[in-house]
Amino acid sequence: MKIGLQVPNFTYPGGPLQIAGTLAQIARVADESGFYSLWVMDHFFQISVVGPHENEMLEGYTTLGFLAAQTSKVKLGTMATGVIYRYPGILVKTVTTLDVLSRGRAYFGVGAGWNEQEARGLGVPFPPIGVRFELLEEALQIAKQMWSGNSGPYHGKHNRLEETLCNPQPLSRPHPPILVAGGGEKKTLRLVAQYGDACNLYGTPEMVRAKLAILKQHCDALGRDYDSIEKTTLGTADLQPGKMTAKDVIEQCKILAALGVQHAIFNLSNVHTVKPLETFGREIIPAVAGF
Repeated sequence: MKIGLQVPNFTYPGGPLQIAGTLAQIARVADESGFYSLWVMDHFFQISVVGPHENEMLEGYTTLGFLAAQTSKVKLGTMATGVIYRYPGILVKTVTTLDVLSRGRAYFGVGAGWNEQEARGLGVPFPPIGVRFELLEEALQIAKQMWSGNSGPYHGKHNRLEETLCNPQPLSRPHPPILVAGGGEKKTLRLVAQYGDACNLYGTPEMVRAKLAILKQHCDALGRDYDSIEKTTLGTADLQPGKMTAKDVIEQCKILAALGVQHAIFNLSNVHTVKPLETFGREIIPAVAGF
């Protein structure tokens, strides 16, 4: 099993002046400790499960470019980009740029988007959920076309691109892995089966098991090899006295691996101290590598 790190919080001791140095240290220690991937959210306001919406929040792809310069091995991605935030051709070009400048370490994490408050706050159109899923599917089709080397037009219901040129092409082959985030049973998991290289799920083991079963049904219906899709999860590890231990995390990973999860991504309380990262590198990542 591979272990990833998500960094959703940028409210650190010392305030904004310390964000760059703290993030650089987190990234370097994660890279050295054996984390497989490093993720940031693609939000513009902080989300309620992390903190007040007015807390510090960095733009995702600028942050990933900064993190790429601090690291050499770890994969990089957003968990996950709301499709409404950027025109799809520009979004694909942005992910391609990250992949080229990181020497082939980008993921393309994308979803339908859900945060109406930040969209309305910054003047981003927020169409109904059905339209957002149509936009997501078109973005996935555009990514596939731009990364195929086909620079012809794309005419969809919502997007018209007259020349889907993408040069340079990504260094990742055949392209950065496409991770379609979310567990919606009718639409999201169908899009994973049709277009995705990876899914991302969260919740109890029972919830993950149920979602994977539905994903397999979509794969069977579409003739997609279920085993070709990377199964990832997102959770929290609070490695503090009286809360969680390294053994607790290892046991959690063991349960997930038994369900078929190959890549467990965690956000870590007090990650800015880097102590949780060191614990993962010393005790957890080696222990779960054979799961």
